[in-house]
Amino acid sequence: MAKKNPHLNPDSFRDALATVQEDGKRNWVYPKKVSGYFYKYRTYLSWVLLAILFAGPFIQVNGRPYLLFNIFERKFIIFGAAFWPQDTHLLIFLLLILFVFVILFTVVFGRIFCGWFCPQTLFMEMVFRKIEYLIEGDANKQRQLNEGPWTTEKIAKKGGKLFIFALISLLIGHLVMAYLVGIDQVREIISQPPTANMAGFIGLIAFSGIFMFVFSWFREQACLVVCPYGRLQGVLLDNNSINVMYDYVRGEPRAPIRKHQESLEPKGDCVDCSLCVQVCPTGIDIRNGIQMECVNCTACIDACDEVMVKVDRPKGLIRYASENSIKQGFQKLVTGRVKGTVVVLVILIAAFVALIATRDDIKATITRFPGMTYQEREDGKVTNLYQITLINKTFDPQKVELKSLAEGMEVEIIGAQELILEPQSKFEGRFFLVRNQEEVKINQEKVNLSLIYAGEEIDQIKTNFTAPVKSN
Repeated sequence: MAKKNPHLNPDSFRDALATVQEDGKRNWVYPKKVSGYFYKYRTYLSWVLLAILFAGPFIQVNGRPYLLFNIFERKFIIFGAAFWPQDTHLLIFLLLILFVFVILFTVVFGRIFCGWFCPQTLFMEMVFRKIEYLIEGDANKQRQLNEGPWTTEKIAKKGGKLFIFALISLLIGHLVMAYLVGIDQVREIISQPPTANMAGFIGLIAFSGIFMFVFSWFREQACLVVCPYGRLQGVLLDNNSINVMYDYVRGEPRAPIRKHQESLEPKGDCVDCSLCVQVCPTGIDIRNGIQMECVNCTACIDACDEVMVKVDRPKGLIRYASENSIKQGFQKLVTGRVKGTVVVLVILIAAFVALIATRDDIKATITRFPGMTYQEREDGKVTNLYQITLINKTFDPQKVELKSLAEGMEVEIIGAQELILEPQSKFEGRFFLVRNQEEVKINQEKVNLSLIYAGEEIDQIKTNFTAPVKSN
C-alpha cells in the first residue's frame, strides 16, 4: 500500500508565497550555489540558447531579417515570412498553435520549459546569478554582506556587481529593440545623438531599465507574480504529468542520520538535510509536493543526489516523475487528454499551412474618398474619387494594374502612371473612376475593379459609383 506524504499540509504552504513574510515584507531568497549532472547540462544548453538569442537579429536571408516583431509598424517577419495587419488571422492561428502546444507540452512534461528554456531563467540563473556568486560569494556570504555595515569592501562589491548588471541589461535592451525594429535601425539609433531619434533612445533606456530592475531586484517574483504560466499549471497538470517531484513513498518518514544512534522506528531515505530548500531559487520545499512556485530548474535534484551518494543511498529521491509513477510505480504518458490535444494541434497546424499556401502576395483595399460624392467635368464626364491601399508582402518590387470591369468606365490614377510597389511596403494613393455623363443609367452603380499582377487577375474589389442621371 502506498504511503501518504504526512508533510502535505495545504494550510502551511499553499496559502502563502515562500518569498513573502507573514507581515507582507519581501523574504529575500539566497539560493545556495548548486552543481551536478542537471546543472552542468543546463549550463551547456544555456550557452546554445543565448547564442541563438543574440544571433537572431543578425540573421538575414537575401538582405532581410529572419525574425522581426515590429509592433510599432505592425509588421512581423517570422522565419523569413512577412506578416502585415491584413494577416491578423494568420497570426491568431500561429498564437493558437503556440498556446495549444504549450498546453500539450505542459500536460506531458510539466514546467520543463521554465527551468530549461525560458529567457527569464536563462538570464537570471545562468548569467546574473553566476556573476553574483563570482563577486559576492555563495548564499551565506551574500546574506552576511547584505546584513553587514557599509564598508569599503561592501561598496566595492555591490557597486561592481550593479555596474556589470547595468552593462548586461543595456545589452539585453539593445537585443530586444533589434527584434522589434531591426538591427539596422538599432545601429542608426546608437550611432546618432539621442535628439536625432528620441523615441528610439527612450525605448533603449526603458527596456534596459526594466531588465535591470527585474534581474537585480524583482528576480523570482517575475515567475511568481507576473508570469501566468505558473498559475495555468493548476488546470493543466494531472497525476500523469512529469515534474520535479519528491518520492515521499521512499523518503518518508524523514530523519537525520546520527552516528552511534540506532532507532527502532522505520526511516525513509530523506535525511532532512534541507539542501533541496537551500538551493531552490524560489525558496520552496519540494517535499511539500507540486507548487506554483516550482520552475523545474532541477537544482533540488542535483543537491539531493549529491547527499544520497554521500550517505550511500540510491539517487533519485527527488527526480523527474509523475504522481502516479511515485504512488503506483508506473508511468503513463499517452492519455486520452494528450491524444485529444494532439488532434487539436494537428488540425490547427494543417489549417495554418493551408492559409499560408493560399495567401495573396499583394493585398488591396479600396474605399471612397470621405466627404465627396461625384464631380462633373467640362468635357461631359463625371468622376468619383477613391482611396487605394496596397500591401506588398513579398521581398521584391512589384508592378500592379487596376482596371474597371464596367463597360465604358476608366481608371485614372492621381500622380502616377503605374502602381509600383517597393518590397515589403504599403502604398497609399488616390484614383478616379471616370464615365461619360450620358452613359449614367442609375444614381448608384455597383462596379467591380480588377487588380492585375504578373498578367493575371489576383483580386476583384467591389465598390459603388455615384452620379446623377441626366433626363432627356
